[in-house]
Amino acid sequence: MLGLTYLALNLQPFHFSCKEAQLQRRFPNFRLLNFESTFFVSNISTASDPYSSLRISEFRSFVFARLLLTLSIQMQGVAVGWQIYELTQDPLALGLIGLAEVIPAVSISLYAGYIADIASRKHIALLCVCMLVLCSATLFALNTDLVQGVLPISATYIYGIIFLTGIARGFASPAISSITPQIVPRELYANASAWNSTAWEVGSISGPAIGGFIYGFFGATMTYAVDTMLLIGSVGLLTLLRSRPPQHGAAKIGLKESLSIGLKFVFKTELIFSAITLDMFAVLFGGAVALLPIFASDILSVGAVGLGMLRAAPSVGALLTALYLAHRGIGENTGKKLLGFVAGFGLCMIFFGLSENFYFSLFLLALSGMCDAVSVVIRSVILQTFVPDEMRGRVSAVNQIFIGSSNELGAFESGVAAKLMGVVPSVVFGGAMTLGVVGIIGIKFKQLRTLNRIDSSTSA
Repeated sequence: MLGLTYLALNLQPFHFSCKEAQLQRRFPNFRLLNFESTFFVSNISTASDPYSSLRISEFRSFVFARLLLTLSIQMQGVAVGWQIYELTQDPLALGLIGLAEVIPAVSISLYAGYIADIASRKHIALLCVCMLVLCSATLFALNTDLVQGVLPISATYIYGIIFLTGIARGFASPAISSITPQIVPRELYANASAWNSTAWEVGSISGPAIGGFIYGFFGATMTYAVDTMLLIGSVGLLTLLRSRPPQHGAAKIGLKESLSIGLKFVFKTELIFSAITLDMFAVLFGGAVALLPIFASDILSVGAVGLGMLRAAPSVGALLTALYLAHRGIGENTGKKLLGFVAGFGLCMIFFGLSENFYFSLFLLALSGMCDAVSVVIRSVILQTFVPDEMRGRVSAVNQIFIGSSNELGAFESGVAAKLMGVVPSVVFGGAMTLGVVGIIGIKFKQLRTLNRIDSSTSA
């Protein structure tokens, strides 16, 4: 009994030769979750256990792999942004960083989603992260004294490497986004989503801070070296995941029809379409991350270390919120909460644009992160709950086009708006546009507005 209790508390895979009904009669305090032909023994109170998904060893490996991946991406973002601005002194050049990444990512997203539904998602993720390792190693090499003596660093080379990272991330996103439902049982989707968000936020907090610190004291070369090492660690953790058979449904009907079915599913499912659209426009207009080097350098005068703190601030708030959601859940009135917190995000951006005090700016960015975290978790659970497994790659690809690309397009929009309107007016304008989008989405999509709860009982 002690051994069985240990397995129950830790959700370790346990294969049984007897039928579920027989086992439940023998052990009435336990129930079974049949998940991908593997039974998991689970205590009856699993749903209220905030660490339930983390007790699955594969999910722990996956979460830590995402943590290291996020750390590296955020560190690289700080280094690239600061280095580009040092080389060009042009706000539009910062926007072009996002454009260089979003063009390849959007171009291949739908095909990448199709591949994620017919091939091993683990293998896709591994291949893409290995490509990111090569890109980061190239940035490191270009900044060494040996290479710069022959080939001085320029913004053109950096844009070219970012273009390649866009290809890798375009293929990786649908696969990585679709792995969690293969690892955890359905009733733990919300809990797993909260911990995924927590890992992402920890990386988003630590990555910019570490990146800014290393860049400020040791330079670009060391920053890219650490970035490369983190990616290698992520590759190692991903190898610990078990390979799952590909989803054959998409392969049977062919590429064109498969992509068409995925697109139609998103656009005809009002709840999914409205949630994705809301986040897309909020990120597109409301984000000011691309302009943070200008705020750090010219408005707040805090340098590269201050830039790292500014980049990390939204994730401080988001981390606290994700931890809260992991322990307490989303609760009732989910749709109204989603709309309200996205509106709060827009207000934070307006006041951040007007702020000239470093500490108040940090507070506003942290508050914006809290609002954004609620949106991320709710949207993630909606996608995991209402999308069939054989379509998750394609739907995740559409989500990547809407949300992922809007990050980079938002960076480009911020750069263009700052060039035309000025830095402060462009951020205030973006926040105001976010409030307008919330109003339109809330009025037009009743299913989202009236959504009450998302829990383990929700059916796809």
